[in-house]
Amino acid sequence: MAVIAIVLYVVFAALGFGWRSWVQYRRTGSSGFRGVSGRLGSLEWLAGAGFVIALIAGIAAPVLQLAGAVSPVSVLQLPWLQGVGTVLALVGIAATVYSQLDMGDSWRIGVDAGETTTLVRHGVFARVRNPIFAAMLAFAAGIALMAPNPLALSAFCVLLGTIELQVRVVEEPYLEGVHGDAYRRYLQTVGRFLPVIGRVG
Repeated sequence: MAVIAIVLYVVFAALGFGWRSWVQYRRTGSSGFRGVSGRLGSLEWLAGAGFVIALIAGIAAPVLQLAGAVSPVSVLQLPWLQGVGTVLALVGIAATVYSQLDMGDSWRIGVDAGETTTLVRHGVFARVRNPIFAAMLAFAAGIALMAPNPLALSAFCVLLGTIELQVRVVEEPYLEGVHGDAYRRYLQTVGRFLPVIGRVG
């Protein structure tokens, strides 16, 4: 199952980062990549750096398991759990790409505080404020179940923590500053990662 996890991770990276950046460049002249926000050591910087570390650890986990350098947690090494993980990973890939396309020209990796983009509230964004991150978490959880070693489980936990930081410390303050009352109304009606759950106000 580690081999399939590696293949799915490559597909995820190729579609979610490579292909989507290429589409963005073709449409706007920019790849959409904005990098890590904040000064070194700040919460904003930790969110961006932790995100990168989690992604690297996420692909390293099945590779190292396949090489015999790490061992799966025996209680999680169950065929049905690995099946669930495979479904989650596939759904996560599809949902990530779908949500990215729904975001249109406003799609970015990272935040440029001096840039103003359109507040996207249509499609899947009418139900969930951060569907791309939610989909990525589903994908990462699936990979962790497919190759359930300590590194994979740690990578998922780091990704969860850094996405929470990125959303709460970087993106929500930025969007509120740029879009004001329109964004505050959006916060009150749409959940953060799941429908309804995480509405503010």
